[in-house]
Amino acid sequence: MHNHSKIVSILLDSLPYIRFFRGSKIVIKYGGAAQINPELKEQFAIDIVMLYMLGIKPIIIHGGGKRINELLDALKIQSEFVNGLRVTSIDALKIVEMVLSGEINKEITAFLNFHGVNALGISGKDASLFQAIPKDSGKYGYTGEIIQTNGKVINNLLEQNLVPVIAPIACGDEAGHPGFNINADSAASAIAIATGAKRAIFLTDTKGVLDKNGEIIESLNISQTQELYANGTINGGMIPKVEACLDCVKNGVEKAHIIDGRIPHSLLLELFTSAGIGTEFMAE
Repeated sequence: MHNHSKIVSILLDSLPYIRFFRGSKIVIKYGGAAQINPELKEQFAIDIVMLYMLGIKPIIIHGGGKRINELLDALKIQSEFVNGLRVTSIDALKIVEMVLSGEINKEITAFLNFHGVNALGISGKDASLFQAIPKDSGKYGYTGEIIQTNGKVINNLLEQNLVPVIAPIACGDEAGHPGFNINADSAASAIAIATGAKRAIFLTDTKGVLDKNGEIIESLNISQTQELYANGTINGGMIPKVEACLDCVKNGVEKAHIIDGRIPHSLLLELFTSAGIGTEFMAE
């Protein structure tokens, strides 16, 4: 009887959140262990099915860094990271696009379709979803910065009850341009803004933003986040994720979240429980 009461209590706790998010667009950056570990992949698919069945509109943007690194190493193509961003040579770009748009995008799409979601895999080159220029005047090679996002493309897919699964590759500014590798966090932010999403959620392999003592910071506004930049608390690979979150909340997304994708059903825990599990960002 006690277990039954606990289950009912959990369901009642989630009801206001389900009501609040019903009909809303939720952008999810899918990466890290959740994208690689077979058990976590299965649980992620179930989470997306749950959102879909509850009338929420998930939009998935994925990375693929580990698989890209494996293939680049096997082909002896050098690649380095600066401030959490890949410096992409023209040779590396070919591998990046092959892995992201081909292997990983279609794997995720097929996996979600198998579990009962009408998923459609595309890249940022399709229908000119992403237009980009070289980031920082070419400092990162063929890693780009998005300057235009065609949100209508995604909204049209959502109107057809499809779940978009997006590979972060962008078009260049001229015919025959090979395109750009886009950081998946930045791509997720651009999609959230362009589609008017209510939330943007970034799955990572950390608990969220941690303070100097290694404790999770549950909530941050823009000014508090800038202080953490200044004192070095936010550094390395966390920089592009936090920048993407700030971009979201500065441009109309109600909240952005960095959560631990290694926790089973982390999406549902963050969205539908009062405690949550990660770091949330808001404008002020």
